[in-house]
Amino acid sequence: MSVFTTVTPEELSVWLENFDLGRLSDLQGIAYGIENTNYFVTTTRGRYVLTLFEKLRHEELPYYLNLMAHLAKGGIPCPRPIPDHENRILGTLNGKPASIVTCLSGKSVEHPDAQHCSEIGAMLAKMHLAGETYPERMENPRGASWWENALGEILPHAQASEGKLLGEEILFQARHSWEELPAGVIHADLFRDNVLFDGKNIGGLIDFYFACNDSLLFDVAITVNDWCMDSCRLDEERTHAFLRAYHEIRPFTAKEREAWPVLLRRAALRFWVSRLYDYHLPRPGELTHAKDPDHFRAILEGHRADLDPPWV
Repeated sequence: MSVFTTVTPEELSVWLENFDLGRLSDLQGIAYGIENTNYFVTTTRGRYVLTLFEKLRHEELPYYLNLMAHLAKGGIPCPRPIPDHENRILGTLNGKPASIVTCLSGKSVEHPDAQHCSEIGAMLAKMHLAGETYPERMENPRGASWWENALGEILPHAQASEGKLLGEEILFQARHSWEELPAGVIHADLFRDNVLFDGKNIGGLIDFYFACNDSLLFDVAITVNDWCMDSCRLDEERTHAFLRAYHEIRPFTAKEREAWPVLLRRAALRFWVSRLYDYHLPRPGELTHAKDPDHFRAILEGHRADLDPPWV
């Protein structure tokens, strides 16, 4: 699902006068955005990505934009926000908060192999370590309280079997605490379409607008649930490759080992609820990329049946 705010070349040309980016040469909408409106922007100085934020408010955005700048400075290949003439990295365009960032090389990988998974596992660990020195903090906006609130809106539209499974899993997750797990900045949405590969090397991590502070293992589980799935079960070769590469850079703790099966379920639940909400309660806008909620229901059911998932 994409909610678009139209920007014309004439409007963008005026906005770009606030930056040292040269003259506009080309403007192309990016159709696969889900939360924001995105455009490829080509100028006489290079290629960039323009984002207009459809849900996030102006006051919420510094956490994400400053995080991207922090990680880029720390050697993580992610978009770097471009400051305007007054050194601001957040502005307003057509009534929406807007930012322009560097455009990274590469393209997403639809069918990752073990080598791809190893590369992304290592990069996620590096990102977690780089985030240790980031001073700002954002509680996870899609944590347990969000699930519970969203459930009340979803249930009138859900099938009885869906409602039963959602209720059971939310109660199960509520019985567990993650306070003893290593925590810090997480991407929280590092799916295949948010990683660019240039050959076998990672060209960039993108779309940091779900980033927050939470358990690092939760971020690992979210990422593994997308990168290492064979249908709706974990592929052992890819999962082992991912986790070994991560572990070599940021070793897992014994507590994380114990929590792994539950965190896999938590990650599946988070995205099942999110997709159910977007499916049954869509925002006004242009529907271009609706995602199937049943995919994460099946992943959750697979994890509930597998009490000993692959580990390092």
